[in-house]
Amino acid sequence: MTAVEGRPETDNQRSMSGYLATMAMFGITVSVVALLGRLTHRQLPRAMSVQELVVTAVAAHKLSRTATKDTITAPLRAPFTRPTGDGGPGEVMEQPKAADGWKHSIGELLTCPFCFDVWVITGFTIGHVFAPRATRLVADALAALTGADFLHLAYASAQQLAQR
Repeated sequence: MTAVEGRPETDNQRSMSGYLATMAMFGITVSVVALLGRLTHRQLPRAMSVQELVVTAVAAHKLSRTATKDTITAPLRAPFTRPTGDGGPGEVMEQPKAADGWKHSIGELLTCPFCFDVWVITGFTIGHVFAPRATRLVADALAALTGADFLHLAYASAQQLAQR
């Protein structure tokens, strides 16, 4: 039995401390940036156009996949993750090394593109306030790279169909 509500401990239950620490780190980061924006009298950007929303979403997708799945970024994840197999083209599958705590939480964050998207979108949002032109340039480049990735996959699929 665990000390938490007298329930038996199972593999599916883990302490929430790591998740709480990660959420606190996120909240502190956003709070500090908001305070910095207020102290420097930054103006919030106007509402994004549909095109900017699409470009930002596609860029966030690419940056999240790169950070959480690409073989080349595996050394950045290595302190928190371990390989479990191959993923898509140029990608690896990993899982958290630690069974619990903040290292497990960071390991999950670094292996889940959906989870990492929150951080990426927050970064782009902060960028739109403090460095809008640079942020748009990075978003445009990542969006173009995503398009190139999909073209590579479409080309490979077309080659396979042609060989049948």
